[in-house]
Amino acid sequence: MKVTLNWLREFVDIEIPPNKVGDLLTMAGLEMEGLEAFGQKLGDILVARVLKVRPHPGADRLYVCDVDTGVKTFQVVCGAPNVEKGVLAAFAPPGAKLPDGTLIKEDEIRGQISKGMLLAEDEMGLTDDHEGIMILSPDFTPGDSFPAVYPLSDFVFDISITPNRPDCTSVIGIAREIAALTGKSLRRPDTELTAKGPHVGDLTSLAIEDPLGCPRYAAGMIQDVWIGPSPFWMRYRLYLCGIRSINNIVDVTNYVLLEMGQPLHAFDYNRLRENRIVVRRARKGDSFTTLDGQSRPLDKETLMICDGERQVAVAGVMGGLNSEIFAGTHHVLVESAFFDPVTIRRSSKKLGLSTEASYRFERGVDIEGVTTALKRSLQLISRVAGGKIAKGLVDNYPKIYTPPVIDLKVDKTNRFLGTRILKQEINGYLSALEMTVHDVDDNTLRVEPPAFRIDIVREIDLIEEVARMIGFDKIPVTYPNVRFSEEKEAPELTLRDQAKSIMAGLGFSEIISYSFINPDSADMLNTGEDSPIRSFVELLNPLSVDQSVMRTSLIPGLLSAAKTNIVHGDADLELFEWGRVFIREEGHQQPLETPCLAAIMTGLQNRKAWYSDERQVDFYDVKGAVEALIKKLGLSAITFQRGASPPWYDTNFSSSISISDVVLGQMGRVSSEVLEAYEYEKGNVYLFELDAGLLLQNLKGTRQFQPFPKFPAVYRDISIVVGREQESARIIEIIRWKGGKLVESVHLFDLYEGKKIDSSEKAIAFNICYRSVCETLDGVEVNQLHDSIIDSIRKENGGNLKEG
Repeated sequence: MKVTLNWLREFVDIEIPPNKVGDLLTMAGLEMEGLEAFGQKLGDILVARVLKVRPHPGADRLYVCDVDTGVKTFQVVCGAPNVEKGVLAAFAPPGAKLPDGTLIKEDEIRGQISKGMLLAEDEMGLTDDHEGIMILSPDFTPGDSFPAVYPLSDFVFDISITPNRPDCTSVIGIAREIAALTGKSLRRPDTELTAKGPHVGDLTSLAIEDPLGCPRYAAGMIQDVWIGPSPFWMRYRLYLCGIRSINNIVDVTNYVLLEMGQPLHAFDYNRLRENRIVVRRARKGDSFTTLDGQSRPLDKETLMICDGERQVAVAGVMGGLNSEIFAGTHHVLVESAFFDPVTIRRSSKKLGLSTEASYRFERGVDIEGVTTALKRSLQLISRVAGGKIAKGLVDNYPKIYTPPVIDLKVDKTNRFLGTRILKQEINGYLSALEMTVHDVDDNTLRVEPPAFRIDIVREIDLIEEVARMIGFDKIPVTYPNVRFSEEKEAPELTLRDQAKSIMAGLGFSEIISYSFINPDSADMLNTGEDSPIRSFVELLNPLSVDQSVMRTSLIPGLLSAAKTNIVHGDADLELFEWGRVFIREEGHQQPLETPCLAAIMTGLQNRKAWYSDERQVDFYDVKGAVEALIKKLGLSAITFQRGASPPWYDTNFSSSISISDVVLGQMGRVSSEVLEAYEYEKGNVYLFELDAGLLLQNLKGTRQFQPFPKFPAVYRDISIVVGREQESARIIEIIRWKGGKLVESVHLFDLYEGKKIDSSEKAIAFNICYRSVCETLDGVEVNQLHDSIIDSIRKENGGNLKEG
């Protein structure tokens, strides 16, 4: 919102510098984004009279003029079409400097000497008008200083208005804020009318067919106007506020819009069929040509202004070509209305059309100020365009506005703000904002906000107003009283934070994918028809088919994220995600929500270097990541069991992840069919997924410190040749079972498959650590235990056992 300092001063006395005004407004919640000076550096420009005008002998479109400054006469070459003998104009003599820095010099133009320059408004930085020279009032005297007779020096504030403050989208709204903040009185523009025409009810009528979309509509008439340019003072203010001048009638509606915040629209009365107005919704299939010349499709939700036969404006947005003001207009009907903000917002969005009017109507204008703005516009039109104002107004206002009544507690206000403000001070602040305030008791004020403050509906809104009036920068800094809760953090959140930290430490990067996925993901994962993966929760209003159901697994998100990274040239990936999955349960309104942790690995584990060879990620990398995660979380005795795995895994390279016979999740290599469905070109992709809920159930409540061993360990190795299908985990189980508490650890340190043994066999070697927590072990005792372990392994697995 742009507003000028001089315009503000018409309504409130401002005695502080412009930059201080900006600071004051900013601390009251209206941020000043810019402050720019205009009408400066005009001291070299004089008032001059054109004495003679004769054609230029060497150019058809130029004139040679004699210009009198009261002291000296200058010959000037000028191309303006409106230069005439006897007019007063703005003149820059040789040596003068224009606001843009241009230095005026004596020059020769087509063989004629030109000493100085007759100026157009844009050449002085006043407006964008370059149609001709600026013609001045005949009351001035040649030789007068131009800035002395035209005090144009001004400052323009660019103020950011928040959506909840439509009352500040006007000069009067900003002036009201300044008056309240500085303790000054607010003056209002004159709206007295001298009506000499017939009664408006004899000239027109209006009907509202949709009172919800249009709670109030008023209209006034002015006859026998003349259409032409607006006076300079009006065009100058509109220009400074970013509005282009059209003609005197349209400019008045824009002027009042800026001044009072009430959008208006002027219709050519003679072009309104049956000379009346009807407010109704458009019909399906209708189209309408707006003032910008574009034909726009309408629907039945669009509110329209119509005459007796056709549509003439999109309500609250833009008028139509069929009723616009033009050079032949003689009688004008001016509209002032209040439209439902939601209705206008929807129309503006659907039409892709945002205007100064829709900007204000979308936020809400002052329903009680509709006729005030209408009177102001009729008064200004008669001032700049002549004409006779019709007596009275047509005002259709079926439901009178009733303000909310809000009780404000003084102690609550001070408690919220950390202040010690007296009730009388609060009363003064709210009264200065034109709110009606009544005392109820020593601690309560009863407040009725004005109609233009549509944002004031609750007690907390009034407290905010008090804070604004104090100034946010003047509210003391205080700290809230915080009582520490005895409740511990939710165990799931603790587990989540621990797991994320561990995964990051293992080199994984976290991703966050959408909880909404494509139902085709179940087909891409090769799941059966009865799989829980297909138990989708469908969205009632999905954004797209790709996000139409809630996810039942984190795997589709991980596969899609990895594919996106690979497409962008990053194929060496370690990604994980913690999130919830949603399984629809028959007979239950709400789905089953389960927290899960899943990760994906692909590409190279090691790049080729001088000290190592290149190596691809393999099954044991993802297995090691799972083991490290589980161990860091404080769980032990984890087991991996080859067997039935979800269909998106390769059955030869997958296993379940269990603890105490509870399956926590699965891990393995993604099957080639799934990789093809996700359009992976090549390479191995490995996943693991864990049910965090089951993981949490198996965590110990407290992790205890284990003291360092006091007694020495004894180490023994076992080397065994077994069938290739034998799993080392089973042998480790036998060692731990037979060794009991004396077996501290078992480490698989070697695997051999080669020419020295049968192709159906493999050789594996274990290192066993024996230790007692209460004594030093005897060598004979250890050897006996070790031999018994070897016998147990031989009985359980057979094979060729050799002690290494």
